[in-house]
Amino acid sequence: MMDNTPLPGHALADPLAARDHARAQGGTIVEAMPMLPPLADDLPAGVAADDLLWEETIAAGGYATRSLPRGARLRLIDLHGDAAATIQIFNAEMPGERLNVADTVKIQWNAYLGAGKLLLSDMGRVLMSIVEDSAGTHDAFCGASSPVSNAARYGDGANSGTHPSARDRLLLGAAKHGLGRRDVHPSITLFKGARIESDGTITPQIGPFAPGRHMLLRAEMDLIFVVANCPHVLDPRDGYTVTPLRATAWRGAITPVDDPIRTATPEGLRAFLNVEDHYRR
Repeated sequence: MMDNTPLPGHALADPLAARDHARAQGGTIVEAMPMLPPLADDLPAGVAADDLLWEETIAAGGYATRSLPRGARLRLIDLHGDAAATIQIFNAEMPGERLNVADTVKIQWNAYLGAGKLLLSDMGRVLMSIVEDSAGTHDAFCGASSPVSNAARYGDGANSGTHPSARDRLLLGAAKHGLGRRDVHPSITLFKGARIESDGTITPQIGPFAPGRHMLLRAEMDLIFVVANCPHVLDPRDGYTVTPLRATAWRGAITPVDDPIRTATPEGLRAFLNVEDHYRR
């Protein structure tokens, strides 16, 4: 058992005491943290431990980012039923190509994402496809919360405060790949939904929901994936309410030509053909 008792201020003024205190935290495991090296005991059958790329539980109000190779599978789990995964996706080779929410909705003739749907880039290519979805509540309409929206709702929206916004967290994730504020583009939020009623009003689907809902995404290109776990911008609750999100990624096969998601619609097939043309060099 590690001794995590904070040192008194006078002890922390001694660099050697501060060093020893910091080193004593080594080996401490908490719920929200990355696992290095990645370790998971619930990988699907046929997935070897050596294929594991990423294992991290993202804290409430936190963010994470990872480069994923083409063919990788990414499993997201809403551990306690109140996670809100606001995502952005970039072509790792050419980050100017990124998730385009408008095309994702328009090209599929459907604004409600779920199993079998695609996440499309602004160049008509498939960035990721949704292989499994036990949640069914996702939002392609409202975008990320901002410092302004969080200040209005919680009284504070500063990135360094207690109520950080999804937009600022996405900015931190993008910055780790040399990207800036201008690269933080319109986003999709997973596990929290929004439906458009016949009169045009938006009905948020906030929950909380049953714990353990999950999604399985497949990388159709080499990607930069960024996720912020912050309350949905239309969450009506007074408190800053969000719970941890688990991310697990492993290597997988590139989508074959007879894959049912690839061949489901003419529009989707064309987007996959655009991907295959991109890699035909």
